[in-house]
Amino acid sequence: MDLKEKRAQYNCTDKYVSLEDIPAWTNYSKNVKSIQPSSEYKKNKSLSDKVSIFVGDITALEIDAIVNAANNTLLGGGGVDGAIHRAAGKSLVSECSTLHGCDTGDAKITGGYKLPAKYVIHTVGPVGEKPDLLKDCYYNSLNLAKENGLKSIAFPCISTGVYRYPNESAAHVALKTTREFLEKNESVMDRVIFCLFLPVDVQIYESLMQNYFPL
Repeated sequence: MDLKEKRAQYNCTDKYVSLEDIPAWTNYSKNVKSIQPSSEYKKNKSLSDKVSIFVGDITALEIDAIVNAANNTLLGGGGVDGAIHRAAGKSLVSECSTLHGCDTGDAKITGGYKLPAKYVIHTVGPVGEKPDLLKDCYYNSLNLAKENGLKSIAFPCISTGVYRYPNESAAHVALKTTREFLEKNESVMDRVIFCLFLPVDVQIYESLMQNYFPL
């Protein structure tokens, strides 16, 4: 179907947010107070143009893929997981039921159904602070997007909240893994979006982005 027909089916109606409405870090950072005096990473404007902070509802993003912080069953749950399933409609859980679950750190892809996003990439984060498994979540999701020719992807804060991964430690893993992936796959991805909701995460990402993607 064409885009007009697809938009008519969105659960969020006309409240979708397109990629063009989300500024890249290079522009977003102009309104952020400088707090990182130095960085271990080299300045690379083309990489900084490929990452974004978005504060709002991940289920409203009209991009190629949003990432679901799922549980091992892939059949829905609370938080972001429940919100994505509700917004996508019953067809999402029907497809997920054919995938036979997902191991922690792994990722699987489904359609987006009534979401503005074309696809949902489901990944299962670790309970507690386990950086290797959390890194796998981000890397496997990015790699799955690459394998499917997807050019834009949005991540929630995986494993924070009820899974008890400390927010700042989780952000370090997310940003470091993304930076390393983009350095090796610069032409593969147009945009990686960190979709935030809590003020504490906004503060953390605005600070740490200055280290991982210095300008």
